[in-house]
Amino acid sequence: MKKFYTILMSAFVIGFCGCAGVTPQAEAGVKIEKVVPTYKIGAYSDVDSVKSKLASAGFEVVGTKATDAGTTVLFTNAKMKAMANKPSRGLAAVGRILVDDERKQISIANPVYFGKAFMQKEYSHATSAAVLESLEKAFGPLKDSNDKWDFAGLSDYHFMVGMPYYDDMSVVGEGTTADLVAKAQKAKGTTAVVKLSDDRYVAFVDMDRRTNGFVKKIGTQNGQLLPWAVLIEDGQAKALSAKYFIAISYPLLTMSEFMTIATVPGAVEVDLKKIFK
Repeated sequence: MKKFYTILMSAFVIGFCGCAGVTPQAEAGVKIEKVVPTYKIGAYSDVDSVKSKLASAGFEVVGTKATDAGTTVLFTNAKMKAMANKPSRGLAAVGRILVDDERKQISIANPVYFGKAFMQKEYSHATSAAVLESLEKAFGPLKDSNDKWDFAGLSDYHFMVGMPYYDDMSVVGEGTTADLVAKAQKAKGTTAVVKLSDDRYVAFVDMDRRTNGFVKKIGTQNGQLLPWAVLIEDGQAKALSAKYFIAISYPLLTMSEFMTIATVPGAVEVDLKKIFK
């Protein structure tokens, strides 16, 4: 999203995290770029071809979901699951690819970008870089999206002062793990429920069509954030704050554009709580 240095009303000062100037450290001998793209863009393939290429590259396709943006393909592998099988980190276990029929391209959620954001201090560049390398071999050549952000700022990313961080998740349900998993599985439109351990699952659930419609207002090109992910662990169903997840998925979004979907974060929470009530 565009950085704001001033606003008209002097009573407010907007500050952003992840400013330039912090040099990322290399891990396991692999160079980390200072600024990383949010998505990697590839030549168009239909859904069946994407699934086939993922399988050939050693990934497990866990589900597909048709939305206003195209079709999101969800995938994982053993390394991704092992990396993310930690408290509050499970959302990093599953990757996303948008089959964009409108633009005739595929858009891959960059595992380095979202891995750093979701894994925080427990991020493994060796694992995320290996996942990206496998995807590049399967779908390459890939180009960088215009959306990008400072690598060093991703772990403490937030939209602006007073807005939520990754760890500021919403609790949308409580109960035993088995009960919460069952509710996710029974919910209409659920795409997948992925097991990471006996007490940790990631569910990809559907929301009201009116709620999902926000991608048409701010850009279907980044619409692979649907279906919404819910982390189930320790007796709770938790979801990323919509103010966080939308912003980090659309880092070029301006304040005025964000205001056009001002009611969406509240609607997301309401829809998710209905599933796990």
